[in-house]
Parts: sequence; structure tokens; C-alpha cells
Amino acid sequence: MARQTGSTTRGDVPDGGRSAELGWPELRRIPHPPYRIPVLGDILGASQRTPLLSTMKYAGLGPIFRCKVFRKEFVFVWGAELAADIADETRFGKHIGLGIASLRAVGGDALFTAYDHEPNWRLAHDVLTPGFSREAMAVYHPMMLDATDRLTAHWDRELAAGGPVDVLGDMTKLTLEIIARTGFGHDFGLFELDRPHPFVTAMIGTLTYAQYLNSTPFPGLAKGAARRNEADIAYLNRTVDDIVRARRDAGGGNGDLLDRMLDTPHPETGERLSAENVRRQILTFLAAGYDTTSGTLSFALHYLSANPEIAARAREEVDRVWGDTAVPAYDQVAKLRYVRKVVDETLRLWPTAPVLMREARQDTALCGEHPMRRGAWALLLTPLLHRDPGVWGADAERFDPGRFDAAAVRARPAHTYKPFGTGARACIARQFALHEAMLVLGLLLRRYELRPDPGYRLSVAERMTLIPEGLRIRLDRRQTPPVPTRTTVPDEDMPESRCPVHPTDG
Repeated sequence: MARQTGSTTRGDVPDGGRSAELGWPELRRIPHPPYRIPVLGDILGASQRTPLLSTMKYAGLGPIFRCKVFRKEFVFVWGAELAADIADETRFGKHIGLGIASLRAVGGDALFTAYDHEPNWRLAHDVLTPGFSREAMAVYHPMMLDATDRLTAHWDRELAAGGPVDVLGDMTKLTLEIIARTGFGHDFGLFELDRPHPFVTAMIGTLTYAQYLNSTPFPGLAKGAARRNEADIAYLNRTVDDIVRARRDAGGGNGDLLDRMLDTPHPETGERLSAENVRRQILTFLAAGYDTTSGTLSFALHYLSANPEIAARAREEVDRVWGDTAVPAYDQVAKLRYVRKVVDETLRLWPTAPVLMREARQDTALCGEHPMRRGAWALLLTPLLHRDPGVWGADAERFDPGRFDAAAVRARPAHTYKPFGTGARACIARQFALHEAMLVLGLLLRRYELRPDPGYRLSVAERMTLIPEGLRIRLDRRQTPPVPTRTTVPDEDMPESRCPVHPTDG
């Protein structure tokens, strides 16, 4: 029997949109920006289009500060000591509020948007975790290769036409194709279309609307936007329901995530995901899978094109490790240790989860200094945590994959690198995303020389994640590299199984 969606109420704990005054008894001790305006709060210099980036400029107030927008006050933290303390799972958990709560219209009680107390979160987590095992990843690998072949065919056409490539647009198409194929065996054919696919348009529309709700005090005034959002959600739901219906009629697929959702009972209770929850999980994976990894790949390609010496070292590794193998095998991807460092450094500067919302499970005091009532919450700003000069040095803004040499990783304090979240609610698909990013970068480095577009300057925009807005780069087709004498070279600097985020992950 399918388990139904649980209640989202928690007795004496207020809802997720509550202001900090309700949970921080000594809030006045926490600094706030100067020139606070009565009623309006700290809106001077704030940006509705890039609220996170405009908040980051207050880092000079210290590792903990607060901002008020109209009637609501928010507490932000970013220092290494505070980040380590708020990552303590015995005292803090994931908070569902702001943008995440806005996405519940799409995701409901799916993995990313569920409250901890909702029973479907644990059910789905236990059912789907094996879907990201090493064995499952090996099944997804050929699907990732096929989708990347479609990208390179498109880029070859763009190269022949003589213009730059639309990096973010193409990475968005690629990652959506990958998650659609590995998730439920669907081909959107995005690289063959001459206009945006309506599913992509609807998905971006829902994310944009959620961001709007996150940054406006008067959401009820945008009735037209609300109607468009309802239409977008209805279209997304119909599309996914049609895909699930076709899979049921066919009696199964190729062992992808959808098969697992439909056919796998909980290993202990025997419960299965309801039809509604299956739809919500698919939409969550689509939204999270393409909007996060596409941004990571786009930022990485920007830095590779802007740093030819780093690109050359990464390309040399690809040539050496993959050799003359026409198609890299699954196990060959993890051997790209320097490419992995490029991905890690990209995620340091522009993390997949730029804000982690953490909530007190009980009455406590953050670092023993700032009292918090049960249900009080704070926003951990990972881009600032990842730029903490006390951890990363005075040049923390500089792109340097060497920061992830094994010795440097071991020397850093725990909980100073959080691109995939933290604790029990950390990203379930992190190894999927890392394999995808390394494979795609390896294939592109092997095929192209990357050159920056002279007219482009990095401009970061916000959806639910951070993206390099308008990013374009130029390509040159590489000559076939010489076949190396050996295709693998031991690299003691970064053991293959070591993950700087989750050291036990393979």
C-alpha cells in the first residue's frame, strides 16, 4: 500500500516563513547593515533579481549577521566555526522555507522539498539510494555518453558556422537530456529543435516564479505570473504522467530510476511510492538535475577557457588516462583526478547549493553564544564559507584546482566545503553529478580547444541556483592527440576513492 503525504504541521513550531525575532532571543546582539529604514528594513542596495549576491556584500559585518526585508528578519552565517556547529545533525536539521517551500507546488513531499517529519521522505530515500550506487551508475554511463555525443555534434555545427557557443543554454539541454534518459528513459530531442522545448520553458518558468516568491513581499499582486505558474505546473504534471503511463503499459524499461520508483518496495516495510509521489520525485530530479549540474559545467568551462594553463593540464590528463580509447569506460572517468579538482574548485566558488537552511531541533545556542529556540533557523551562505580567507587564504577569489590536492584537503577543518548540502539531507545524487561533470568535461577537453569570447565578462545570475548569465566561448577543433605509451599513471596525490565532501564515498 502506498504511503500518503504526511501533514506539514509540527505542533508548537511556527511555519517556515517565520521571522527571526520568533526564534532568536538575543537577536539584537547580531549585527545588521547600516542605514536600516523603518518599515522597509535593509532594502538599500538589495536586488530583487540577485538577492543572494546582494546579501553576500554584508560579509564584512562578520561571520553572522542579519538582514530585514519589510517585516521579516533573516539570520545569515558563513564562518568556518559557525558552519561546523550548525552542521551538527544532533542539534540542527534541514529547514524548509523561502525558495524551497515555494517549490513544494511542484515537488510536494519529494526528496528535496519534503519536511523531515513527512513519511514519504524516508520511504523515497531508502528506495532510491541504491539507484545511485556504483552498479547503477555503470548503467547510466552509456546514456550520458550518448547525450554528450548529441552535444558535440551540435558544437561541431556551431564551430563550422564560425560563431561562439551558448554554453549555459547547451549545458542546460545536455543535463536535462541526461537526467531524462537516466531517470525515465525519455528523449526530449533538445539539440535537434530550433526553438525551446515547452517542457524546458515550463520548468524554467516554475523556478523563476519560485525565485520571485522568495524575493517579493507582495506575491499576491502578480496574479498573471501566478496563473502562468499554475499552467506551467499543470503542463509538467501532464507530461510526466504520460511518461509514467507509457512505462506501465510497456511493462517496464531499462532499469532506470523510474523502474525503481514503480517496482521497488521499501526493503523493510514493503511500502511503495504512490503514483503522485512518483511524479513528484521525477519532477524534483529533473529540476535539481539540470539546473545544478548545468551551472557547474558552465562555470567550469568558463574557467577552463579563461585559464589555458589549467585547461592544458586537464587535457593532458585526459589524453594520458583515456589514451586512444574511442569511448571512455565507466571506470576511466574516476581516474581523471585533476579534472575532478577542476570540478571541486568550480563548486567551491559557485556551489550547487548556494544557501543551506538549517533549523534548530531543540533549544540550543549556536557556538554556545547565540541562543536559538526550537524551530529557529539560519541561512548558511556557502559561497562565503567557500571564500573564508581564514580557511582558503587571501586569494580565495582565485580559481585554483590545487586547493584540492590531497594534503590541502586533509589540512582544512571539517565542514568548510559544502557544495552538496550536509547531513542526512545532503544531495542523494552527488556521485551522479560528479561522474556526469567529469565525463562531459573530459570529452569536451579531448575534442576542443576552449577560448574565451573577448566580449564576455562573467555575470552571475540567480534562478534557484547560480548561473553564468549569457556565457559564450569559442572553440577550435583539436588535432588527434598522439597515442600515449601508457594510459594510466598512478596519482598518489588524490586517491581514486577520496571525495573531499564525503570522504567515505566512492
